[in-house]
Amino acid sequence: MSAATPLRVAFAGTPEFAAAALEAILAAGYEVPLVLTQPDRPAGRGMKLTPSPVKQVALAHGLAVDQPERLREPAQRAALTACAPDVLVVAAYGLILPRAVLELPRLGCINIHASLLPRWRGAAPIHRAVEAGDAETGITIMQMDEGLDTGPMLLRRALPIAPEDTTGTLHDKLAALGAQMIVEALAALAADGLAATPQPEEGVTYAAKISREEAVLDWRRPADELVRAVRAFDPFPGAATVLGGQTLKIWGAEVVVGQGEPGTVLTVGDEGIVVACGRGALRLTTLQRPGSRRLPAREFLRGFPVSSGDRCDVAMPAGSRQA
Repeated sequence: MSAATPLRVAFAGTPEFAAAALEAILAAGYEVPLVLTQPDRPAGRGMKLTPSPVKQVALAHGLAVDQPERLREPAQRAALTACAPDVLVVAAYGLILPRAVLELPRLGCINIHASLLPRWRGAAPIHRAVEAGDAETGITIMQMDEGLDTGPMLLRRALPIAPEDTTGTLHDKLAALGAQMIVEALAALAADGLAATPQPEEGVTYAAKISREEAVLDWRRPADELVRAVRAFDPFPGAATVLGGQTLKIWGAEVVVGQGEPGTVLTVGDEGIVVACGRGALRLTTLQRPGSRRLPAREFLRGFPVSSGDRCDVAMPAGSRQA
């Protein structure tokens, strides 16, 4: 679509996933009168206030930016009301939109959701798809309503999850797909519109927000579940275990044959550290100790000796620090 498109597309989003969509909308020539994003947050070692990826894209293109803490009151949404958008595109924004916002644009609010709805509604659909061992996921472009990712579907496209995919690699694939699909959706809305299909009532699952606590590996679980957890929690928050009194991050692992008391180190070698699980065993191939970087097992073991019979704790000791 050319830069002469009549649609005025306001945008609401915060992380990299959303930034990719905003870039695509701008590249397609749409007028974006306003960008909503979360307030700047402390980040990095110095905890310096840092603009979101979406804000960085907006400023680079000279777009107006608003960062309200909430959108409940008229004053908090005054900038959005004043810009009079035809449609509001929402992607990983981080705020619940009240009815007044949902009804404000002429064409409503449409959301880019990183799952095949109704599976994995909620905050962490990419993590949960990897963790569950799903064969595929995808992008759903949805007309928003007041529910949690419950609105009717406008576009829905599947993407296979590769055996080696982490949340990080899958995120990048889905961000690219979402960016492509939102441009398609806007073109259809500007032309003849899009048919909205209600979500099926069966197959609903919820993708709860990820906590650091759940990323601590419980060695009583089967090895095939734990290897998915390692992939699901990469890059955040990182699967973790306690070994030698330190909390280590586990960034690479593979299922191997082995048995023993869960959490017991069975063998140690250049290929990795083999740890017994509730069923089977896991070879840890990429690890990180506090204050260091990710290392393949061969290099990691040079500075962190591990022996057969050592124990990985099933929970972090009180007061321990993560890498």
